[in-house]
Amino acid sequence: MKLRQPMPELTGATEWLNGEVTKEQLIGEKPTLIHFWSVSCHLCKEAMPQVNEFRDQYKDQLNVVAVHMPRSEDDLDLSKIKEVAAEHDITQPIFVDSEHKLTDAFENQYVPAYYVFDKTGQLRHFQAGGSGMKMLEKRVNRVLGENE
Repeated sequence: MKLRQPMPELTGATEWLNGEVTKEQLIGEKPTLIHFWSVSCHLCKEAMPQVNEFRDQYKDQLNVVAVHMPRSEDDLDLSKIKEVAAEHDITQPIFVDSEHKLTDAFENQYVPAYYVFDKTGQLRHFQAGGSGMKMLEKRVNRVLGENE
């Protein structure tokens, strides 16, 4: 995805965990962070406490949605996804993307990957990899600052 592109529709999930959300529900009031992760991704698990801290710190100002992107057959096991989500306290909605429909819509190739959309649903920041939470926080704060 390129910056300023609109958020894709959140369709094609094989399952939603922790409640389902639509693009319409996310756009309008506040920015959205969509993060891709995988049960087989060590970096994703390492970054999860920071993502959760982020989610809790900005819960009134930011939508947070997780997308589980499988990287192998083993990653398709729903009970494993639920188990890892519980272990890592992922309480935000999780789009289980076992058919890579959302992954393809985002043209995403990485886990972890973070997409920050402003409240109108335009992509404002993308980053991939385990580092850079400070940069992500800076970008989110910039987008939040535009809402005031």
